[in-house]
Parts: sequence; C-alpha cells; structure tokens
Amino acid sequence: MTAEIIDIRLHGRGGQGVMTSSYLIAEAALLEDKYVHAFPSFGPERSGAPIAAFARISDERFYVKTEIYEPDIVIIQDPTLLGQVDVLAGLQEGGLVIINTEDPNSEGIRKLKESRSDAKFATIDATAIAAEEIGIKQTNTAILGALIKLTNGGIITLESVKKAIMARFREEPARKNVKAIERSFNEVIN
Repeated sequence: MTAEIIDIRLHGRGGQGVMTSSYLIAEAALLEDKYVHAFPSFGPERSGAPIAAFARISDERFYVKTEIYEPDIVIIQDPTLLGQVDVLAGLQEGGLVIINTEDPNSEGIRKLKESRSDAKFATIDATAIAAEEIGIKQTNTAILGALIKLTNGGIITLESVKKAIMARFREEPARKNVKAIERSFNEVIN
C-alpha cells in the first residue's frame, strides 16, 4: 500500500519568501505528526528571479525525494509570473491553484482558467494583506491562510501554522504574520 502524498509547488521570485512558505507548511505538518519534505529549486539566481519551492506531505512515511513535477496544489505568490513561467505544468487533474492578485479578473488569470477548466482556482490579495498587517509586501505567510481554508484544514490546520509562525519569528513579527494568515483565511475568493 502506498501512502497518499499531497504535493504542493509554490512559485514566486527570489527574495519573496517562497522558500519560507514551503518550510512553514512543512513545520505545521510536522506539528500534526505528518511526514514532510520541503525544499527550494533554484540555482545562482539573483533576487527577483523566478523560483519554485516544494512541500510534500503525507500521514504515512514516504521515500520520494524528487522535485514535484505533478503537484496537487500550485501556489502563485507573484502574479507577474503568469505568462512568463508555466506555473500549471503537470498540475494534477482537478488540482487547486491559489493566486496572489489584486485583480482576480485579469487577462492572465482568465487565460489560466481557460487552459485548465478542470482545475479549481482561488485568489487572494495577499500583497495588500501583508502590507496592512505586517507592514511589508511579503506574501509568504499571508497566502497560507488561503491554503488552509481551501483545503478545509485537511493538509495543515490554522492552529498548526500559527504555532509554526510563533516558533519561527520573534514575538511581534509573529503576531503580525498570524493576523495576516487569519485575514487571508477569511478573505480568499474561490
């Protein structure tokens, strides 16, 4: 019997905290006694270059250690990547796509939806939430609330992510990041 594995691929640009997002997902899953693997994929790219990060989660032990080529979930932290990077490459049929955007009806998002009518799409203005709650336009934590809400806490729970945030950041920044996560949990549009 093989373990059910949930594969998540995150897209963004260097310096946007994409790697931190994948690690926070993994740290929250570890708090729930799940098996995880989180890692980035980039070379000598400079800040602002497109990068990807990955999180693999299962309730059972697994031994797969490859990049994620056929994700169940894709998180796009930077909407400027639409049209520049094939963010939906390999997405499983019926997969979930979460896009950080201030314009859920943009041409780029419409094109993505048309190209994959089987996928479930959701949007959240994580940039605005991060700017208002954290004081910087760093979307890496703000977008996690949307992931939790859209998966009904089935992958990771809000409480586990809050604990992971509190363990990773100093007290005041942690509280601000938790507020951002709670807002994206409540404001995601699907």
